[in-house]
Amino acid sequence: MIRATRVMGVLNITPDSFSDGGLFYDPNRAFKGLVRMAKQGAAIIDIGAQSTRPGAIELSPEQELERLLPLFSLICQARRAGELPADLLLSIDTFHAPVAAVALAHGVNWVNDVSAGTADSAMLPLVAKAACPYVLMHRRGNSQSMGDLNNYNNVVLEVEDELLQRSAAAIAAGVEPSQLWWDPGLGFAKNKDQNLELLDGLQRLAAHGYPLLVGPSRKRFIGEILNEKRARARSWGTAAAVCKAIAAGASMVRVHDVAAMLQVCAMADALWPHSATASVADKFLQKQA
Repeated sequence: MIRATRVMGVLNITPDSFSDGGLFYDPNRAFKGLVRMAKQGAAIIDIGAQSTRPGAIELSPEQELERLLPLFSLICQARRAGELPADLLLSIDTFHAPVAAVALAHGVNWVNDVSAGTADSAMLPLVAKAACPYVLMHRRGNSQSMGDLNNYNNVVLEVEDELLQRSAAAIAAGVEPSQLWWDPGLGFAKNKDQNLELLDGLQRLAAHGYPLLVGPSRKRFIGEILNEKRARARSWGTAAAVCKAIAAGASMVRVHDVAAMLQVCAMADALWPHSATASVADKFLQKQA
């Protein structure tokens, strides 16, 4: 059986994201971008109003919601009118529990938390009550400090241990293990060589049975390897990283170039056999959809 690696499209409604800051800052442009990615075949679209690039200034929940609510209104109108695919899933990329709560109330399906519940103590209880899928991403520190926190003895083992700790915290807060996805956090408190080591060691993370979401898209380490400063010109490097992730058992990839990466995923799926982790993810996504 050939597996189907899912694609999560990235929709940044920010003026300062590293890759496409400002492109979708206007709600109407953001909605058109969402519709385009849905038509291209994204299984889920990850909406973020806060830049999490190194050095970014963090917004308050109120500032984040000021950006999000006009887009949520357009999405709700389109869903009522049947203008979006019925099986399209939406994710909110936030570490603020109040933002996640408002997003879920507007029909968003997943919570994608770059802090793995460390930034807001109310996040894990909220996710437990909502019973929604929850992405635990690995990082150390925050946007301001993470660049100085990449002091690993073994990045794969330490990311594994810290994801296990955050999973235990989530489960202790009432989150069901079946709600959890793991994201190794490429580019977050990791330098170029550590990102490569982590990609090479993804199978160790996949062995724990949590579906893996991997987001290499246009990241700085790819630019360093390619000697390419333009984030939007890193698609070929992204494609290679996506293939590596799929070969290691990733169930979903988070990307900006949805149509192109769907082709990459289809080919990679044909080259590598169906994995147990992918099977878990398939059943989980069907259940949630």
